[in-house]
Amino acid sequence: MLDKLLSFWFHPHDMLIPFPRIVLSLLVLLALGPAARAETLPLLDPMRVPHLSAEGRADYQRFLLQPTPRTFALSANGAWGWAAAISDDPQATADRAMANCASYGGTQCRVYARDLDIIWPEAARPAPQTPRAALAGGPGWSLVPDGRFLWQGPQAARGAYLWAHGRAAGGADSRGSQPQPHARAFNNAGYDVLRLDRDPETDETEAGAARMRLALAEMRARGYPRVIAAGQSRGAWDALAALDAPVRADAVIAIAPAAHGPTGSPAHAWALDDLSRVVTAANAPTTRVVIATFTGDEYAPDPPGRAAAFARLAPRTAALLLLDRPQGLSGHGAGGDWRFTLRYAACLLDFAEGRASIC
Repeated sequence: MLDKLLSFWFHPHDMLIPFPRIVLSLLVLLALGPAARAETLPLLDPMRVPHLSAEGRADYQRFLLQPTPRTFALSANGAWGWAAAISDDPQATADRAMANCASYGGTQCRVYARDLDIIWPEAARPAPQTPRAALAGGPGWSLVPDGRFLWQGPQAARGAYLWAHGRAAGGADSRGSQPQPHARAFNNAGYDVLRLDRDPETDETEAGAARMRLALAEMRARGYPRVIAAGQSRGAWDALAALDAPVRADAVIAIAPAAHGPTGSPAHAWALDDLSRVVTAANAPTTRVVIATFTGDEYAPDPPGRAAAFARLAPRTAALLLLDRPQGLSGHGAGGDWRFTLRYAACLLDFAEGRASIC
């Protein structure tokens, strides 16, 4: 029975082998096929890329999971190279991709794709335009289509993936920050990606959760066939808090959920009590939930206690996947690590849509 799945991956006891999981993730992405993802978006079709071998096409799939800025370069002799997010500098990223192509034997390397656009002269294709204005909002928050991801709109998209950022230390403004790379798996499968941007001046915990509920209701009202609520740190906490009523989201993906500050914060004394209240309030029998926690997370007091609390979500939701301190990933920001993306992006998509086989 896969309708109720609780999976614990405890890093001290399980010897996870990264390479097979990476290969499996890539095979799943390939198996989805361009027609299943979005046949009108040529960027996503590795078979359109000229000169590449099967190995090169598999690596192109890896490229499609990368954050922007990103560039994929290739040569007529079959060599290729890519780079992503080099100092968040588009030119430095493009230069690195060209250098990588040349270093692997490419002659007269040219750019095939940059960010969301196919640049290759014989097949140039710009990405669809993403709306520039916020779709909804109110005092202290806005629901923003993220232009760094492919856009289709509510009527054509497979669903909507809503990303909620964390609350930065010292009150820094996190609005506009790029969603973690695993969101690319959803976007490549046809989901629009939107951000829930929150003003740090008014971003208290209860207010953030209320804004998450409003944003999810807005996406339902716009007619998206599936709605995924996702986030990191406080954004993940807000997504879990939105489980207090049915049907708000089809799936929740909570990466390193936290709401009580770093190690040394006096709020850690009541962190588990607050988490227990979130869990007890959950009433989402049709929502599938993924929670990822990491060893060495300074925002996560009492990891075993938190894992036990998260486990109590299982009977209150449609299914629970708990990735508890997986091996080789550490720190509060480990969800943005490329190893997390390659190991789990396809798994998260599969689980969110009810296909739990690779998880």
